[in-house]
Amino acid sequence: MKKILLIEDDADLFSLLQYNLEKEGFLLTGLQTGRGAIELSRKVRPDLILLDIMLPDSDGLDICKGIRKDPDLAGTPIIFLTARAAETDRIIGLEIGANDYVVKPFSVRELIARIKLQFRNQAQTPRVLEAGGIELDRTSCQVRVNGLPLALTATEFRLLEFLMSRPGVVFSREQLLNAVWGQDRAITDRAVDVYVLRLRQKVERDPANPIMIHSVRGFGYTFEPSRDRARIA
Repeated sequence: MKKILLIEDDADLFSLLQYNLEKEGFLLTGLQTGRGAIELSRKVRPDLILLDIMLPDSDGLDICKGIRKDPDLAGTPIIFLTARAAETDRIIGLEIGANDYVVKPFSVRELIARIKLQFRNQAQTPRVLEAGGIELDRTSCQVRVNGLPLALTATEFRLLEFLMSRPGVVFSREQLLNAVWGQDRAITDRAVDVYVLRLRQKVERDPANPIMIHSVRGFGYTFEPSRDRARIA
């Protein structure tokens, strides 16, 4: 049973959505305030979050940002429910990490269809990532390079998984820290450089001349295997 977390201050809308979503077979929990939303998300570990933007005590945009910075919640689909209908509001909502943006008033049937679409997209997430001779199995947490098993620490695995799942995207050190180590950390961005070096030593044929994990001067790192990887290896 899929778990949905609803953060909505309108009591009537909250009750309406709770009734219809539970009738549809979803398990729903939620709050009518923004306070404690991220903490409840960590506790419940929902499969999807419905989030109002204009809450009485919080800004839904800030809650979304906080969820996206939490490594355990970062991949959770978020659908904004809001009365803000302007194009700029939609763009901002999507750019900070929402998967969908639904303007009030809306059809409950359409919202349910959008929720189911997010779950279909989740089901299509590959269990095994493959690129440049690397095979990363998310289920067993095992990595192979050219068919040979590779020993990685938990942090190295999370860093490699994050980079491999977004090939070609350049991430700053701060973004990698938030995604892999989380917000509550007592380390500096220097840790990213150290772990990238360790990964290169394990997955690159020549760590001094990497062809998979690349540095982007003045910004950070990206995973983009060279087209010549197979021939070189």
